[in-house]
Amino acid sequence: MDETMYHRTTPELAARRRELAPEIHGAFEEFSRAVFADGALPEKIKQLIAVAVAHVTQCPYCIDGHTKLAARRGASPEEIMEAIWVAAEMRAGGAYAHATLALHALGEGAVQAATRSS
Repeated sequence: MDETMYHRTTPELAARRRELAPEIHGAFEEFSRAVFADGALPEKIKQLIAVAVAHVTQCPYCIDGHTKLAARRGASPEEIMEAIWVAAEMRAGGAYAHATLALHALGEGAVQAATRSS
């Protein structure tokens, strides 16, 4: 299959996106520059965080862009992969932690609370 769900961004599409909402687009670009500027955290660390978050949000554009930016800012392939593993653990951990909701829905939360109080 030649088609892909995620189309490449072209200069024309980027220009059109900017044209359709120029003030918002400009504000977003400024916000992004401010977020990734060196501060309490250096940009390299911020890019590694972005790589991890991009994997959790599953944004292919963000994965591609922030992985390349992290590497340009000095992150090693090993650091990038560890950031991805942190994301994987956090995503899996969220599913595990939310099992509490299912147990409460099954009425088992009340059973456990009663067991603790006796």
